[in-house]
Amino acid sequence: MTKLNRNERNIRVNVLNDNNEPCGLPVTLVGREAQTLRKLIDAGESGISSLDHPGIRLAHYCMKIRRAGVTVETVKTPQRGEFGGWYGVYKLRSHVAVLEDNTRAGA
Repeated sequence: MTKLNRNERNIRVNVLNDNNEPCGLPVTLVGREAQTLRKLIDAGESGISSLDHPGIRLAHYCMKIRRAGVTVETVKTPQRGEFGGWYGVYKLRSHVAVLEDNTRAGA
């Protein structure tokens, strides 16, 4: 099996309304944005955070997914300990139907 390059790793989804009908044209994301959307779909209601996936620019990828028309909520979660504050947990709020998914191919 040949390894796919960044631009070949993509996911294409329809954003659905409350009646499970497409809201416009399909959305196609490539590279890290595609992988992040796949992780959001897989995580479901629990969401994902940079604590779960260190090293990636999660906030940036979620912003790009939002700009593509997919609703992603940021839930502020308190962080205790020496480095207190908060971190974001990102949750997919749009209902989506996956039309094509090459995010795991050749991994």
